[in-house]
Amino acid sequence: PYYVDINQNLFLEAYLHSSDPNLMLFVDTCVASPTLHNVTTATYDLIRNGCVRDSTYDTYYSPYKHMARFKFNAFQFIRSNPSIYLQCELAVCRAYDYSSRCYQGCITRSKRGANS
Repeated sequence: PYYVDINQNLFLEAYLHSSDPNLMLFVDTCVASPTLHNVTTATYDLIRNGCVRDSTYDTYYSPYKHMARFKFNAFQFIRSNPSIYLQCELAVCRAYDYSSRCYQGCITRSKRGANS
């Protein structure tokens, strides 16, 4: 665990250990939850489907394709929960494959129309 104060910047780095130099990482989704085993309810989206949802979330330049760097401000869930658990989904893609998930960026899904 990391111990930080509220509103302190928390910097994270994901690194892909691979002998293939042509792979890259993309942060698709990161959610925070007040409980370790339940990250589906009572979650807070930092980034979802490549779309930033938290105004304090920011990506940082990495000189390596196989490394993703980002930060957000530490926060506390309602009911004064002292811990926050972070779960992130990353995509691994071939570098320069512009049709891959890594190059699609933010994906907003269109809503279906309701018929009468």
